[in-house]
Amino acid sequence: MLFMRYSKLFGKTTKNIPKDEVSLNAKLLIQAGYVDKLMSGSYSLLPLGRLVELKLEQIVREEMNKIGSEEILMPLMHPKSIWNETGRWDKAKDIMYQLEKDGKEYAISFTHEEIFLDLVRKHSQSYRDFPILAYHFSTKFRNEPRAKSGILRCREFIMKDLYSAHLTEKELDEFYWKVADAYKLIFERVGLETKVVESGGGVFTENITHEFQVLCDTGEDLIFYCEKCDFAQNKEIAKVKEGDKCPKCDGKIEVSNGIEVGNIFRFGTLYSEKMNAFAIDKNNKKQFVHLGSYGIGITRLMGTLVEVGSDEKGIVWPENVAPFKAHLVGLDKEKSDKVYAELIKAGVEVLYDDREASPGEKLADCDLIGIPYRLVVSQKSGDKIELKKRTEEKPDLLSLDEIIKKLMP
Repeated sequence: MLFMRYSKLFGKTTKNIPKDEVSLNAKLLIQAGYVDKLMSGSYSLLPLGRLVELKLEQIVREEMNKIGSEEILMPLMHPKSIWNETGRWDKAKDIMYQLEKDGKEYAISFTHEEIFLDLVRKHSQSYRDFPILAYHFSTKFRNEPRAKSGILRCREFIMKDLYSAHLTEKELDEFYWKVADAYKLIFERVGLETKVVESGGGVFTENITHEFQVLCDTGEDLIFYCEKCDFAQNKEIAKVKEGDKCPKCDGKIEVSNGIEVGNIFRFGTLYSEKMNAFAIDKNNKKQFVHLGSYGIGITRLMGTLVEVGSDEKGIVWPENVAPFKAHLVGLDKEKSDKVYAELIKAGVEVLYDDREASPGEKLADCDLIGIPYRLVVSQKSGDKIELKKRTEEKPDLLSLDEIIKKLMP
């Protein structure tokens, strides 16, 4: 979507925030018209929210494609039998939604390792087929007992998960760190600084895993990290404490809350042996494949951007994920309609506030919604247009041609 009249937009700003909503990200996203809360841990993405989520997806998709992975889409409802193969039907029952229908039992997906390995064993038996690198964007369902952090911790959320199958442990390790580099680039592209943090594997694996944490006062995780080098551990496995000397260098250990925006896991052959997922190697011998799993919570990433990128006026989106590049505030309808038409013609992504509302209301909503550039068309500005970045205080008066030149890539 390149343009929209705000009067026609479904889901506008509101002052009706659910009383049980305590998180900053959810309050601002609801107030600004990006999401709607159905119940604890479950949110609808309204048109503005969906636009942000799709732009985040595209950034992730570009980086996943660059490292050679292919996009697929796997089912959300799985038979009990496939989860029994790895033993996770019982092991993960506290987090997994399970249901019964017509005498048969099913799981509603909280992850897809088993489903990916089922695809591997059905479609790839020769060593020539490997590595297999596949990712998808899908909804995940997890029985989250503490769904009190808005879209940072939901029972239903959108996630990108990548899975890889390799012939050797060495090949898995090499790709594992290749994904880590791709993740760091993804987060850099949306303006987030992350720390790669050692962590436990929860219900996924007993191996040490790595999380990508954004340091933030409102984060639920506690991170111990070195002031100088890249050493960092989650509190759940930490062998250091604040003030200790770093085990990797002479730096001092510091502590901070963090928001986990991504994670990567190495399973080795644990699940492939249980599911008989193998390849026939060059010597015509059976070789169980080495599995890796890599996740980014897309809606969680959206919530993190709000937590760390907002001010007293509202949301401040990075340019490459904002629903529109420009927010046109029309205070003179005839002039504003003409400017809107010219912006559309030039290909500028623009949200046009064409409502019959007070200037104060329009300007306040503009700041709350957080689109990078505000354009104000009024009688006061004459043949010029007032242009102001969301992150700056003072506007400039520019011609329409100058504005189009500034806003186009």
